[in-house]
Amino acid sequence: MLTDRTRVTASAGATDRFETNETRGTGPVNITGIIAEYAASTSVDALPADVRERGRLIIMDELACAAFGQTRTPGKLATGYAVPMGGAGTCRVLGTEHRTTAPYAALANGTAGHADEVDGAHVVGGHPGATIVHAVAAIAEHRRATGDALLNAVVLGYEIGNRLIRACGGVFGVKSRLHLHADFLHTIGATVAACRVLDLGPKAYADAMALATFQANGLVALFQERRHISKSFCNGQYAFAGVSAALMANAGLEGCEDVLGAENGLLAAWGLDDAASSLIDGLGHDHAVMGANFKFINAGYPIHAAVEAAMTVLHDHRIQPAEIDAVEVGMPTHALRVVDNRAMHNICLQDMLGAAIVQGGHRLRESPFPLLLSDPAFQAMRGRIDLRPDPELDAEQPNGRGARVTFVMRDGSRLSERVNQPKGHSTGDPIGWDDLRDKWADALPTVDIDRLVRISQAVDELDDVEELLQIFDPPRHAA
Repeated sequence: MLTDRTRVTASAGATDRFETNETRGTGPVNITGIIAEYAASTSVDALPADVRERGRLIIMDELACAAFGQTRTPGKLATGYAVPMGGAGTCRVLGTEHRTTAPYAALANGTAGHADEVDGAHVVGGHPGATIVHAVAAIAEHRRATGDALLNAVVLGYEIGNRLIRACGGVFGVKSRLHLHADFLHTIGATVAACRVLDLGPKAYADAMALATFQANGLVALFQERRHISKSFCNGQYAFAGVSAALMANAGLEGCEDVLGAENGLLAAWGLDDAASSLIDGLGHDHAVMGANFKFINAGYPIHAAVEAAMTVLHDHRIQPAEIDAVEVGMPTHALRVVDNRAMHNICLQDMLGAAIVQGGHRLRESPFPLLLSDPAFQAMRGRIDLRPDPELDAEQPNGRGARVTFVMRDGSRLSERVNQPKGHSTGDPIGWDDLRDKWADALPTVDIDRLVRISQAVDELDDVEELLQIFDPPRHAA
């Protein structure tokens, strides 16, 4: 049982203190109330320097992902739906000339942000950025909020969303135990973050969290689709839900007082035995943005280490694809199950590794599929790839993203490389601004990347987020 916790002070704009069973002295701790009052108290000034810097990097990368995603089918389809449905508004669909209302901008940008698997992953919580950053950016543009409000809300959203996923068993636990795609829990992170930008009081946070639960879910069956449409859309829908729930609460709609901790609430439905403690202990001291991973190829994250290992062997030994008789790939079992022979090419290890070997790597702008499917060299290489669980990796990093690749050559020799963490992993070498500049310079040729980097580095000094978001506007052509 949770007892006597020190309460945080609500923000200056939060005039409605949250009255709970705990404050009345009539019952158990109100989990939602603790989250609400903590969230309403947060500020960018309280964040450590490394957390602020990580947040700035994440914001730049995720916004760029959405603009880039407009070149891919899921982004185009989502925009074609969201813009007429949302109607006229002030919020950008990044990378386009369209503007619409905040919930629908969040939907379009969140979907585009995950459209080609270039958005960041997380060591605990799937793909938080495609949901949280785009929910926050949309509501910030709607509010004409400052850059420090944007940064603080993103850090907050990551913290709450990832804590909820951890409280429910982590990405793989939620998948195997509940048959659910854990990213749907980032809806609550997006909701709390949107409430913070709106500067709501704690009671409104609680109402918004309850209202959000009616708008988001995700069965793991989505991984069985063929074209990465609904897998992209789910992140957009979670962003939509977070923004719309915050706006509903701001308009006076109400919900369950403790939707997280109540009997038959979220933690009762999906949480582990210690879920409440996992969710609230140490709030403000365990910033989830520090566990964010950055991607540098357009593939599901378990694929990255295998591609990196293969490219290292090919480069170091100057191997030609025709010299390879077989490709043995080992990875942790959990990761293998995500990417083994999927119909969606960019979360299929065999497709993405086969393409990388034949092409000599991947470039973000050049999606190899479906054109490469008819290439005899690709077909032959794909057939030589044998993916299996790696007992050593299973023992050392059961939930990790490492991989071992062994090339069996036609002369009988074997050449191996193991990568424990691919480039961009939060436990590896730190990612900096030059890495993101290099990532996006080729992929977004119409965007002033140097300006994007410069403004992102000082995002918390902006008087209006408009200055950052307008960088993604298409070039204007003279008549």
